[in-house]
Amino acid sequence: MEQNLQHTISLLTRTPAALNALLRDLPETWTLQNEGGSTWNVFDIVGHLIHGERTDWMQRARIILQFGEAQTFTSFDRLGHAREHQGKSLTQLLDEFAGVRLDNLEELRALNLQPEDLRRRGQHPALGVVTLSELLATWAAHDLTHLHQISRVMAHQYREAVGPWSKYLGVLQCAGHSSS
Repeated sequence: MEQNLQHTISLLTRTPAALNALLRDLPETWTLQNEGGSTWNVFDIVGHLIHGERTDWMQRARIILQFGEAQTFTSFDRLGHAREHQGKSLTQLLDEFAGVRLDNLEELRALNLQPEDLRRRGQHPALGVVTLSELLATWAAHDLTHLHQISRVMAHQYREAVGPWSKYLGVLQCAGHSSS
């Protein structure tokens, strides 16, 4: 499936509500536990999503539209969220994410992007040349990656409690990509 701007916006619009429905007012045992070691917990993941909203998606879209390949994107600090969410509650993070996502989607819609705009190219510091269409598709897939990660991290809390059913629960069999 090729990236379709309206479909992408439709998905991106729903992520804050999905997170809110799943996470708001849950006991911290669900949201502050991770999968062990230096893996992320739910709180970290929501913080990471906020950091991406502030420093990645629309900023890179603007660079592509204004400078094309002449200006390389700033490298994304995957751990930048750690500074931003210190001292905040998950409720505050959910509200903040909803607000910054709304602002970004309003800006994206206001660009009134045309097919030729989506083919415009930019320079990623590690991947090289990318198109605006690829960036926008990645934004949506990134949301889905972290929704999956959240469900996996939360299910991990019951890995022992489910007993023999664990072999039938795919979410408990999935491994990796905890901090990406």
